[in-house]
Amino acid sequence: MNRIVIPLSQSWHALTLGVLLLTTACTSEPDSPSTRTSAASDAPAAASTSTLPTIIVHKTATCGCCSLWVEHLQKAGFTVDVRDSEYLNPVKLRLGVPPGKGSCHTAEVDGYVVEGHVPVGDILRLLNERPKARGLVLPGMPLGSPGMEMPDGRIQPYTVELLAEDGSTSPFQRHGTH
Repeated sequence: MNRIVIPLSQSWHALTLGVLLLTTACTSEPDSPSTRTSAASDAPAAASTSTLPTIIVHKTATCGCCSLWVEHLQKAGFTVDVRDSEYLNPVKLRLGVPPGKGSCHTAEVDGYVVEGHVPVGDILRLLNERPKARGLVLPGMPLGSPGMEMPDGRIQPYTVELLAEDGSTSPFQRHGTH
């Protein structure tokens, strides 16, 4: 039986490259619309902007994936008020985002918090159903979620969670193959 041995230095290079790719997704400028793919199933047809509330998005100025998520909201008909800040933790604390449930941007819409790369369809469902809750959270930056689209269309399975008033979470919507 032949075994392939990867020297430690090469595995560190691969790990470093992986971390670099994930990090630059959030710090690079967005690609032009013609070079991106989008998750069409997660982006319903644009709604009338007069019927949708304004979404306030708190993000850092250099976050490329945050800017792509803002575009996702705008394409659906939302008016977006972008507020760039170096320090997002005070916003997350004020809105009650639990530790371990954070992402690279935090939004406020019609009395709810929306944390992370939540698809617009889930936000519309939240606003339509109006559950007694703080809002929605999508921890981390799942590949294939809005703003984190992959050139090959791949979607890492992820679950958007409903954030209850007591800070607990429960599944709200699953995306990708589970």
